[in-house]
Amino acid sequence: MLLNAHPTCLFALILAIWPQPLHALPGSEIWNVLASKISIPDWFVQSPPSIQHRELEKRDGTNYNPDGTPFLWLPQDEYSGKNFFDDFDFFIWDDPTQYVQSDYVNRTTAFEKNLAYVTDDNKVVMRTDNTSTLERGQHRDSVRINTKKIYTTGLFILDLDKAPYGCAIWPAFWSTGFNWPAEGEIDILEGVHDNEHNQITWHTTQGCIYDENATFTGTIPQHDGVPSTDCWNQANQGTGCDVIEWSRASYGPFFEAQGGGVLAMKWDENDISVWSFFRAAIPKDITAGTPNPSEWGLPSARLMNTMCDLPKHFARHTVIFDITLCGAWAGASYATSGCPGTCDERLMHPENFETAIWQINSLKVYRKQLLSGNVTVVSGSGAYASMKAHAPVISLVIASTLTFVISI
Repeated sequence: MLLNAHPTCLFALILAIWPQPLHALPGSEIWNVLASKISIPDWFVQSPPSIQHRELEKRDGTNYNPDGTPFLWLPQDEYSGKNFFDDFDFFIWDDPTQYVQSDYVNRTTAFEKNLAYVTDDNKVVMRTDNTSTLERGQHRDSVRINTKKIYTTGLFILDLDKAPYGCAIWPAFWSTGFNWPAEGEIDILEGVHDNEHNQITWHTTQGCIYDENATFTGTIPQHDGVPSTDCWNQANQGTGCDVIEWSRASYGPFFEAQGGGVLAMKWDENDISVWSFFRAAIPKDITAGTPNPSEWGLPSARLMNTMCDLPKHFARHTVIFDITLCGAWAGASYATSGCPGTCDERLMHPENFETAIWQINSLKVYRKQLLSGNVTVVSGSGAYASMKAHAPVISLVIASTLTFVISI
C-alpha cells in the first residue's frame, strides 16, 4: 500500500497499526523510536510538520536484553519540589544497627526544627540538628525517610547537590524490603566520616555471590584477607558484598565541590548496577528524561544474575534516605578515622554537623517496558512535493503478519 500522505496522517497511521505495548507509549517516545528504527531523514525529524515538537531528536533510546529483546525505560514516578515529602514516610523508631546515637524525628518535628524542608527554588533539604548543644551520651535529632511506594526492579536516578559527610556522620541512600535480609538490601550511596570514595553494597540471605568476572570500574575490598564477594549478611562479619568506587569525587567534600551530580541504580532480571556522575559529566539522556544505561559506559558496580538469583534475593523495596550518627560503622571506625576526640564528644557540639545535609533536586523512577513489533527499511524512492524528493520508501512489518509500505 503506497501512501503519499501528509506526515501527520502518516504518524497517525503508525500509531494505529503498531501493536501493543508500543501503542501505549507516550507519543514523543513512539516518535523517537520510529525516527531511529525506520531511518526517517534528519530534516523531517528535526522539524516534523504539524507535530510541532522542535526538541525531538533523531535518536534510539532502545535498550536490549542479553537475548536481544528491545525495551525502553519509561517514567514511572518523580519525587521533587514542594510535594516531595508527601510521598515519603518518616521513620521514627530506633535504628536497628548497634551504637547509633541519632534520634529519628517524625514529620511534624522535622519541619518545626528545619530538619526537613523545601527551598523556594525547589531544593529538597534533610539534615541533622546543627543548633543544639548536648550532654555527653545524648542523641542528636536526625531524619530517616522511606518511599510509600514499593518497588521490585526499576531504574532509579537521584540528582543531588549535596550528600552528608563528616566525622561521626554515616549517611545512606539505599533500598530494602520489609523482610530483611530475605528481600535484600541495596546500598547505592554510603560512607562514613570524610571518606572520598562511595561504597556500594548488597545484603542478602545465603546463596548470592558477586561475580568478579562482571565488568565494572570499582574495586572489591577485602575483609580479613577475603574478597568481599559473598552477599550473605552473615558472611564477612555482616559486611555483605561491596564495591568501592574509584573516583574520589563520588563521596564527601570532593563530591560537593563538583556541584554534586547523579547516582543511578538499574535493577532488572539481568543485573543490579550502579553509576555515579559528577555534575559536569551527567549524560544528556538523563537530563532529557530518556535514560539509556547502555550508553553510559561501565557501571561502578554490577551484581550479575550469573551467581545470584536476583528475583529470589531482591523484592518489594522502599527507597530510603537517612543520616545516622556514630553507630556500628562510624562509631566503630572513629578511633582510626583521623577524626578528633571520640564519637561521643563529637556529637555534643552542633557546629560539627554543618555538612550533615542532603540537598536533592529530584529522584526519578523509570519502569522497564518491553517493545514488540518490527520495523525494516527497503530500497526505493518516492516524492513528497512540499518536503524532499527521493525520500526513502519505508516498509513496516507488523508482528510478522502485515506489511505496509509507506512513501514519504
